[in-house]
Amino acid sequence: MNDALSKGTRVSGEDRSALATRLKRRYDEGESIRMLAAATGRSYGFVHRLLGEAGVELRGRGGATRRRRPVV
Repeated sequence: MNDALSKGTRVSGEDRSALATRLKRRYDEGESIRMLAAATGRSYGFVHRLLGEAGVELRGRGGATRRRRPVV
């Protein structure tokens, strides 16, 4: 799927809703925000904001988590 948009193009109205729906589906299928941003030619922040507008519950960050060391 090629969702690439011209850089700097304003996305509003029905186009914005349609893009949000497509990105929501792809995010729910496991793609990361960074992958979606690269696929659409938009910034991480734009994709993050659009997913928020679409009501997506964002996943936590991946990778190792730090555990607190017990106080001795």
